[in-house]
Amino acid sequence: MTFQLHPRLQQDCIEIGRFELCRLLMMNDSQYPWFILVPEKAGLNEIYQLSKPERELLMEESGYLAENLAALYKADKMNIASIGNLVPQLHIHHIVRYRTDKAWPAPVWGKFDPIPYTQQQILENLKLIEDRLGDRLN
Repeated sequence: MTFQLHPRLQQDCIEIGRFELCRLLMMNDSQYPWFILVPEKAGLNEIYQLSKPERELLMEESGYLAENLAALYKADKMNIASIGNLVPQLHIHHIVRYRTDKAWPAPVWGKFDPIPYTQQQILENLKLIEDRLGDRLN
């Protein structure tokens, strides 16, 4: 079985690049800087299904991403979660939160309809991410 990105993630996200283990996506919702890591392994639903070295690599990539997003977007808080109730494929959300965002302090899921990025906003975010993470992204 080969890895294929879940159709819902394809529909809702913009592909940014790849780390060693994970594909990096940006949720197409301009209300929050919201990024998703998806381990590129077929048939995964849970973190424990990864081998121990893969779990360690996932945690390293997640920590690296969170640290850089927090600095880049000047986060008040980073929300990091693997839920998977709607999209069973293993994926880890990394959401930059601000005390001033419209969902604070509640979780962002299902709170408000997404507001897609404009093409200009997509390009600006891609440049920010590539400038910050480019040395690690394929």
